[in-house]
Amino acid sequence: MNVQAWTFVLVGITFTLYIGVAIWSRARSTGDFYVAGSEVHPVINGMATAADWMSAASFLSMAGLISFMGRDGATYLMGWTGGYVLLALLLAPYLRKFGKFTVPDFVGDRYYSQTARFVAVVCAIFVSFTYVAGQMRGVGIVFSRFLNVPVESGVIIGMGIVFFYAVLGGMKGITYTQVAQYCVLIFAYLVPAVFISLLVTGNAIPQIGFGGPLLDQPDTFLLDKLDGLSQELGFAAYTHGQKSTLDVFCITAALMLGTAGLPHVIVRFYTVPRVAAARVSAGWALVFIAILYTTAPAVAAFARVNLLQTVSNRSYQDIPEWFHKWEETGLLKFEDRNGDGLVQYTGGANNELTVDKDIMVLANPEIANLPDWVIALVAAGGLAAALSTAAGLLLVISSSIAHDLLKRGIRPNIDERQELIAARVSAGLAVILAGYLGINPPGFVAQVVAFAFGLAASSFFPAILMGIFSKRMNSYGAVIGMVVGLTFTAAYIVFFKWIRPELNAPEHWFLGISPEGIGTLGMLLNFAVATAVSALTPAPPLHVQQLVESIRIPRDAGTSHEISV
Repeated sequence: MNVQAWTFVLVGITFTLYIGVAIWSRARSTGDFYVAGSEVHPVINGMATAADWMSAASFLSMAGLISFMGRDGATYLMGWTGGYVLLALLLAPYLRKFGKFTVPDFVGDRYYSQTARFVAVVCAIFVSFTYVAGQMRGVGIVFSRFLNVPVESGVIIGMGIVFFYAVLGGMKGITYTQVAQYCVLIFAYLVPAVFISLLVTGNAIPQIGFGGPLLDQPDTFLLDKLDGLSQELGFAAYTHGQKSTLDVFCITAALMLGTAGLPHVIVRFYTVPRVAAARVSAGWALVFIAILYTTAPAVAAFARVNLLQTVSNRSYQDIPEWFHKWEETGLLKFEDRNGDGLVQYTGGANNELTVDKDIMVLANPEIANLPDWVIALVAAGGLAAALSTAAGLLLVISSSIAHDLLKRGIRPNIDERQELIAARVSAGLAVILAGYLGINPPGFVAQVVAFAFGLAASSFFPAILMGIFSKRMNSYGAVIGMVVGLTFTAAYIVFFKWIRPELNAPEHWFLGISPEGIGTLGMLLNFAVATAVSALTPAPPLHVQQLVESIRIPRDAGTSHEISV
């Protein structure tokens, strides 16, 4: 069988698995729909959290960024990894002990304000839609290349699958579907990495092969070879960074702090039966995440070496078939400017090849000439990564609308059945809008996701952190801080990415901070405004201060905590 046939087979099998799991675990109550009845085993929830966390940005785009940016691309690796540790240790257990379905629910009750709740709903929807756009683009890229359908058609197919198990199963269906998706995506990521590591370095462990010598040149290390190839072709040395230290810090911090404010990850810690189980679940998730994240730098280096050696200064007539297949998608473009028939891939003005960062993981097995089934397996893994996160985000959107906006705000008298219907309808509408954003994305996958993290850092993180650790923080400070932080960050991103993209360069950025890193300043602005406003306005009621104190007392950490609906 060829690559397309293998892709049809493997994608068909995995999609059938996802749908079967969704039917088996379909939600029958709002508790099932929002938090899977709080009955998920910590190890199972850890695996589902890892799948929810490792989106198309992690699977498709992170290694691509590192492959093209070298050391600068590692900011994404450090930010997302450190962010999860921050979330797991600093916030998740306390939020789980508070015992609410959603982040807006926490914000609304902690800050004793419907206004705070509604602002949090807006922030959750805004962040989630920004994030989900990247996932749907990832789905479109995979289908476009491996099933020979337009990107638009690929996104629509992905919409249909996500709609089915997110709307039918809710969090219960999503949780068990994500366990299956984790198994698919991690197997798909590791298999080609092991193959290529053996071919290039003779070591079956990619993490070790990445730092070792080449199989055919025992005296030359892989990264030294990559530095030399890059510099010969006019690129910057792979192991040297080009970004300013401040920008690297801000991007890393925005990704870390944004992680701690991402509502679709936080809600996963409500699906386990006890607070202690939330801590165990967080630890298992970190183990499952580390398997992929420690492999990504190796995949990036292998892909970069293979690309430079396979394509540069080679006759276009002799270019391998994979090159032409990716050309058909529009994600790889060759323009023979000097008419010599050679592909001039350089870091200077004479470059004739444009490569989309998002294709490197998918194209890597083809460039390395691995078996067709391995290439198809990577496609199935990419879809699993994108769809698992998309489902989690769509659930956040639906629960924010049905539970926080409708049940806790506009129509508090609706019964459970009506709330469940509202949640499913809002999830369906969210799928449609997410599909539109996937067809018309605001950037490449990891960049769009970085924007979402920046928005989360500048809006949710200060409100959640101070809501847990500051008895003095009141509703006025929280609301105004969230509005100011989100508005500043969104305005900065929109200005440089859409209004004046010609100015999107370090010399025009404020303090040299890129749109991907501006969320850190938005977060600091949020903290400053919230603290100042709270100091100038009345303290929270006594019962709220006692509630904050009780969240941090560990004496009930091992007991079940009932969630209020």
